[in-house]
Amino acid sequence: MCYLCNMDILKKNQILRVTIDAYSSDGSGICRVNGLAVFVPGTIVGEEWEIRILKVQANCAYARREQLLLSSPARVDPACPAYGKCGGCDCRHMSYEEELRFKLTKVNDALRRIGKQTVITEEIVGSERINAYRNKGILAVGNLNGQAVSGFYRERSHQIIPVSRCLIQDELTHRAADALTQFMNENNIPPYDEQNGTGVVRHVFCRRAYHGVDRLLCIVARKGFGAKTRELVETLRTACPELTGIVLNINKTEGNTVLAGEFHTLWGNSEICDTLCGLEFNIAPQAFFQVNPPQAERLYRKALEYAALTKDDLAFDLYCGAGTISLCLAREAGQVIGAEIVPEAIENAKANASLNGIDNAEFLCADAGEAAQRLAGRGLRPGVVVVDPPRKGMREAAIAAVTSMQPERVVYVSCEPSTLARDILRFQQLGYSLKAATAYDLFPRTKHVETVCLLTHT
Repeated sequence: MCYLCNMDILKKNQILRVTIDAYSSDGSGICRVNGLAVFVPGTIVGEEWEIRILKVQANCAYARREQLLLSSPARVDPACPAYGKCGGCDCRHMSYEEELRFKLTKVNDALRRIGKQTVITEEIVGSERINAYRNKGILAVGNLNGQAVSGFYRERSHQIIPVSRCLIQDELTHRAADALTQFMNENNIPPYDEQNGTGVVRHVFCRRAYHGVDRLLCIVARKGFGAKTRELVETLRTACPELTGIVLNINKTEGNTVLAGEFHTLWGNSEICDTLCGLEFNIAPQAFFQVNPPQAERLYRKALEYAALTKDDLAFDLYCGAGTISLCLAREAGQVIGAEIVPEAIENAKANASLNGIDNAEFLCADAGEAAQRLAGRGLRPGVVVVDPPRKGMREAAIAAVTSMQPERVVYVSCEPSTLARDILRFQQLGYSLKAATAYDLFPRTKHVETVCLLTHT
């Protein structure tokens, strides 16, 4: 609803009074002015705002909040000084109940609008913890006024926003980053400068076991610390006595990739050991592992329910990472074959199978499409295929390869509703229909949401 009358054309810096009536996929509020969608970050459905138009395009416009005229009962204090600046949390201004409503709507809007589906997600499973739930924290290291600082990049930029305490991260991450940046400043060790490729430290990466005592610190840098290495290790161990390992990642690549290149253990263990769904996993810094293990366990239980495996079934797990889903499947299937393009993750998966005494799981280092083609070439026909792709979803060739083997069921685990909906439509065109879907909030206070879907051969 808009209270502006007789206005045919929006203009930059125009002030309007509006009512927010929907959410965009990133959690921004949406109002409509003469039929044109206007996106207003930090607003809640049902609120009335005075807004300022910032940008007008042919099919939408963008605005910022000027004055809150009528607040929603779901509005809460964000309780974070970096909120709205660091490009991290998107939903701290709304209650958790409202956040879950937004996320469930986001999934179903994508399924209907992009996927052309009539089956909807009727349930979203919320997280028991909405603060300090992450078992992995990554902080960028940069230069601010001649000093090394740690924090996050402002959204859609590489301007670093110093953050002393992120509410969704483990406190250890910040303590380690503070000790490292103080050491850098005292020893004239510069942060990495991505524009000219100089400097040393790029990121601080901490990973902790949710069920256990292991705590690993990985320093991502363009080069090592030479004669200062021993002193640095002692400094970090003093500041963070709970650490069980310190690893140096020499990353000389350009761009945004955090972990790449060579890994060198400076002290202690190079991996952590954690438990998920009653299975033990050794996890290297570069291996994928869910950041919210209790929620991941709930999601995996649903995936197993959808898979409905028997001891006569062969199951494929594409995008298998360190083998978490594969090994869960192996306890119920006759045989499981997992595939992943990251060599270190495959080695992790093989070691994890051995660690848990599982001998009916095989792992291939290949992308999803290539793995499916190789397995089809061996004449293997799975009863179930599980896919858990990255945000960009599956390539058409991978979907075609999966469907060519005609599994009875495909279980699709997704972290991005838009690509999930696109891929479900592609599966549908190749003979598979969506039967059920459940959403899970693994990333409270952010816009992200996971969904597990069951597709069956028609």
